[in-house]
Amino acid sequence: MYVNGEEITLKSTQSLEAFLLGNAYDVKRVAVEYNGSVVPRADFDKIQLLESDSLEVVCFVGGG
Repeated sequence: MYVNGEEITLKSTQSLEAFLLGNAYDVKRVAVEYNGSVVPRADFDKIQLLESDSLEVVCFVGGG
């Protein structure tokens, strides 16, 4: 599986939401592209990740 262009190995079958939480992403502050399509936050728990998948995860950062 690729995450932000880097190849990783999935440790187990898991949802996108479980993957994000397990990798210290704040699911309320990210946008995710899954295999070329933007995923609505409400669907993070519905997508089951596979080794052949590709993710782009963008974190929102506040500031001023």
